Formats: sequence, C-alpha cells, structure tokens
Amino acid sequence: MAILNKIRQKTFVLILVIALALFAFILSGLFDSNVSIGGKSPNVVATINGEDISREAFMAQVEARKNPNATMTQIMNQVYNSEVNRIVMETQFEELGLSIGREQMIELLKPSLQNSPEFQNEAGLFDKAKLNTYIANLKDGKNKLAYQQWVDYETSVSARGLQETYMNLVKAGTTATLNEGELDHKLEGDKVDIKFVQIPFSSIQDSSIEVSKSEITSYINKHKKKYEVEDSRNIQFVKFDEVASVEDENAIKAELAKLIDGEVKYVDGNTDTIPSFAKVTADKVGAFVNEHSDSDIKFTDNYNFPNTIPAAIKDTITKLNVGAVYGPYKDGTAYKITKLVAVTQLPDSVKVRHILVPFVGATRAAADVVKTDEQAKATADSILGAIKSRSAKFVDLLDLSSDKVSNEKDGEIEFGYNAGMAAEFKAFSFENKKGDIDVVKTSFGYHIIEILSQKDKEAAYKLATIERKIEASLETEDKIFRDASNFEIAASKKDFQEVAKEANARVNPVNTIKELDENIPGVGNQRAIVRWTFEDGTEVGDVKRFSIPGGGYVIAQVTAKNEAGLMNLTDASVTALPEIRKEKKAKQIKDRISATTLEDLAAAENQTIKSASAINMKNPTIAGAGKEALVVGTAFGLEEGATSKLVTGDNGVYMIQVTKKTPAVKLDNYQSFANRLGTQKVNAVNSRLLQALKDAAEIEDNRAKTVQ
Repeated sequence: MAILNKIRQKTFVLILVIALALFAFILSGLFDSNVSIGGKSPNVVATINGEDISREAFMAQVEARKNPNATMTQIMNQVYNSEVNRIVMETQFEELGLSIGREQMIELLKPSLQNSPEFQNEAGLFDKAKLNTYIANLKDGKNKLAYQQWVDYETSVSARGLQETYMNLVKAGTTATLNEGELDHKLEGDKVDIKFVQIPFSSIQDSSIEVSKSEITSYINKHKKKYEVEDSRNIQFVKFDEVASVEDENAIKAELAKLIDGEVKYVDGNTDTIPSFAKVTADKVGAFVNEHSDSDIKFTDNYNFPNTIPAAIKDTITKLNVGAVYGPYKDGTAYKITKLVAVTQLPDSVKVRHILVPFVGATRAAADVVKTDEQAKATADSILGAIKSRSAKFVDLLDLSSDKVSNEKDGEIEFGYNAGMAAEFKAFSFENKKGDIDVVKTSFGYHIIEILSQKDKEAAYKLATIERKIEASLETEDKIFRDASNFEIAASKKDFQEVAKEANARVNPVNTIKELDENIPGVGNQRAIVRWTFEDGTEVGDVKRFSIPGGGYVIAQVTAKNEAGLMNLTDASVTALPEIRKEKKAKQIKDRISATTLEDLAAAENQTIKSASAINMKNPTIAGAGKEALVVGTAFGLEEGATSKLVTGDNGVYMIQVTKKTPAVKLDNYQSFANRLGTQKVNAVNSRLLQALKDAAEIEDNRAKTVQ
C-alpha cells in the first residue's frame, strides 16, 4: 500500500517520464536510416496506385538493361516508365476482372512456337499437348532457372495479351454517330467568303506598351495551369576546356618534322637514332608508321584512287615523287605527315572466280570442316595444278569449294576496290593481270583465284601517314587546372559575372533544371552538377568546380531555386509579356476607332481591304492573315452582307464583312464521315489511352532521393 501511495503522489512525474520516453522513441524513428519523415521508406523508388517499387527490384532491372549506348540515368528512366506502364495497366485489369485463361495463353503462345519442331506433331502442325509436356518437364526438372525463365516469358506474353484485350474493349466502345458525321461534314463543307480589314498587332511597337510586374503577376494567376512548374534550379557556369595551346601545336609539328629527315639524340651518354621517314623502305614503312603514330592509328597497306584522297592534299600528294614526304599539315584534330610509297595503275573493279578450301579454325568455317592448315593448303595446290594442267575445268571443281553463295554463279564474284573483301584476296585480284590464277591464303582459308576481267584502270597511290592528335600537353593541362581553381576561389568571394569578365570567360546561363535531368546544354551529361544543385546544403550563390567529359572543368553557380508551384516572374514573362501586350494593343486599337464600315476603317488606319474565300470552320485559316478561329467563327455567325464590329484575333484586330455563304451539300447518308471520325478516334486510343491512364493514376516518384 505504501508503494501505491507513493506512485499516486508522483503521478505527474511518472507521466512526464513516459512522455519523454515516447518522444525519444519517435525521434529515434525519424533519424533511423530506414524511415523517412514522411513515413515512406527511402527504399521505395516510387508508388503507383498504392503499389511500391522497391529499390532492390528497381536496380536489378537497371542492371539487366545496362548497355554502352545509354547513360545510367537513361536506363533508370526506361525502367521507371516501364514499371509505371505495367502497374497502371494492371490496375485496369484488376478493376475489370480481366485475366488470361490457359487456353487463351496457348493461343497467345502459338504464333511464336508453331514453327518449332519441338511443338509439332507428325503432320507438322502445332500440338498443344507437346507444349504442355514441355512445360511439365521444365517444372519437374532440376533446372529451376530454365523453368523460371519460362514463367517470366509467359508473364510477358500474358501482359501483352491483356493489354491488347483491354485496348480492343476500349476501341469497341469508341465510335462516331451519324450526327457526329453530319456535323463533321458541315464544319468542312460550309463555306464563307469575306472582305476584311486587319490592324495587325505588329503595327504598334512593343516598346511603346508598358507592362508592370503586378500585371504579369495578375496574368499568371489567371492562367495558373499554364504556369505551373516543378521544383527546378537555375545556374550559370564558365567552362575551361582542356585544349592544346599554340605552343602545344608547334611542338607536335616540330616532332613530326624531325621524323621526316630523322634525328640523332644523346640521352645519358647514349646515342638514340630516329630513322628518316623519307628514307625508310616500302617493306618497313608499315612498322615505322605504327611505331611513330598515335597508338590507335595503324598503317593500312592499301592503294587510294584520287577521289578517295582528301581534297585539301590531293593535288600535292599526287604530284610527289615516290618516296617523298609531305607535311606536317593539319587535318581536322590532328597533324600529319604523308609519304607516297608507290604509284600503280589499278582497275576500279574486277571479276574473279574462286574455290575456297577452309581449315579448322578459319573464319566462318563450318562445324564439319576437319582439314588442318597444311592439309587445306595441299588440297588447294592440288586443285590449282589440275586447273593449270587442264586435266579439270574450274567449274567442274566447284563442289570442292565451301563458298556456296558464289558457287551458284559458277564461283564468280564481281567487286570494287573499296569493297569489304579480305586484304590478300583484294590485293591478288587488283594487282595482277587478267587471266592470272594462283592460291591465296586469307583468314577464311585457301582460295584458288582466277582473274576474269578488270575494268577502267587509273592511277592509284599507296600512302603512309603518321598522325599525331592535337592534344593539350601536361603543362597546358596543369595551367587549365590552376585557372579553373583560381576562378572557383574568386567566384566564391566576389561577383561571378565580374570574375568571368576579368578572366575573359563566357558565362553560360541554364534555367529550370529539373531534379531528374542529366544534360547541361553546352557541357553534355553532367548528372553530378544537377545532383549538387538539389542537395540540402546547396544554397543560391554557391559555387563548385566539376570535371567534364573530354577534359576540362566547369565552374557552376546556383542562381535561383524555383520551388514547385507557379513559375517565377522572370521566367513567366517570356510568354506572359507578349500576351499582355496583345491585350493592351487590342484595347488601344479599339479605343481609337470609331469607323463602322470597312472603307472608313481602312482609310483611318491606312490599311487595305482584303478578301478571302472558301473559309471553313474545320480549318479556320484566313488567307493573308493566318489561323484566326474567333474571327472565322464570327464570320459564320453573320448574315450574308453583314459587317461585324471589331473582333480581337490572334494576330490583330479585325472588321469583317460576309460577301457569300455557301452551305455544305446535303447528303442522303453521313456514314462515311462517321466512319472517318470513328477511325480517327480509334487511332487516338493507341496514342493517348496509356498517357490518359497515367495522368489519372496516383504516382509518387522518389527516384531523385533513392536512386539518382
């Protein structure tokens, strides 16, 4: 009892202790890494119609879709859109009770499986019993992965089938009535001819129309839907590109120039001799080029016709003596020196015939090829001997060739010099004479080639080119880094624009960057910059340096944070100002006009009376004035011969007079017009239905906070 009395006496203290304990528990939950303040786990990428997409499942799909031609953000967006589409459609299927039964599933699978022998009966027809046996064996087998892959395949087929069924149901209810067909015919067939005077808005200078900030604000509030925006950021940036300096380019040219005549260097008491490019022999020129060019540029042992030599150097190169070197010269983003190795006469195309004897491991060799390299060579030599001794004709031995395509044309192939043929095959065909025959080895095997004809011989030039890309030196890269770093420090302390002016750097403004954007105009994919602008600690005025693709740096500054809601005054002014000016110009024009006839109006405003004929309401365009729906609508509301009051259009203020009205021809039946409208509506289902469902869905997108 004594204890109970003490508890009663300390009731307030006890309540306070319990309250503090509960508060501490709540706080611990708020700061728990797995619980967000809004009650939504940070592990949820998005919630669509109440269904969560977990981060693990989402990233697994992203990983599966990875490819070198898309950025990570692009892949994430693809997965997100795919998941939204799936869940939105599944919501509709569930609400309507749509499902795919087993028999329907078999019909959906049939088109893609019916040509497979595994699912055909003895008559070669699709057999669903064999399909069922195949699935049962997969399910009972040890390869669980194979069965899961089949289940996933059926799921995707089922989803496509359900979506097709859903679309067909919507299309079945999408029709156009005869009354709609009649109205469509009337809108297109009713014609009106008018005379009109237009006082264009352009006749009043924009600079003469004053628009206050309050008027812009009022306009924005009247058109809220037009000016609703997402959360976004504005930035400005300066770019420091890692580009070669004039000194770098001169150094590259000097190095190439030394290669032409060769050079002797003395390094640490040793002699290092660079041979002369001009004196290197034809058989060694390839190795010389490969050694002294940039590593990814290799010598091509090929001849060039004049029309394939770059125009800037063609006249010079073709006039060189064999062995002479031209350069250094600039070609795009590289400096080059080019040696004329050889000149010959080559045909622009040839016709040959061949027999191909492959060996094990040769390119495209069939699985049944068993000859070794030596055995294939012996067979080819034997065939060549038989043909040369005339003991057998070429065409009689084509059965020994593995090239089944050319065999159908008596082994003949006709091709141009620049065709994608094996180098050895091409060299023999073009650099020998008509009638020559020999064995030539390529990666495909041994060819017995006979040259049948050669067309249009002309001069061809074998060139060897040493190329050095124009790139910034280490010293230049260091200088660019120092300049960028100094700019970042200065811009953090002083006005960004002033610092840029002092550095003679161009400032690039970029507005309305969204949280999931990745592209910065002028810089490319810079997801890091976008993420930084939306970080909690980043404020307006903050400056940061970023590396950019291709070398160099961007110094960026956040200039504005645009909260979700109505567009800010500055950005909204771009479209609001012209509209407000138009309204004010229309009022100004109307206030000064007292004329009631076209003639008086034209005289007062120094305008001409114009005519337009055969205007219809389906395409409300006036010749000489443009699209003017309200003006055309006014014309159709007037009687023939009547003159309108002043009408404010999109491009000016108008007065119109109807000179003729021609009603649409009455038809006995409007079914064709109804059918046309029905087809348009059905086509719209394909392009608009999914987007309409997504617009109506409840979607909570957390990508920016969970995966981006």
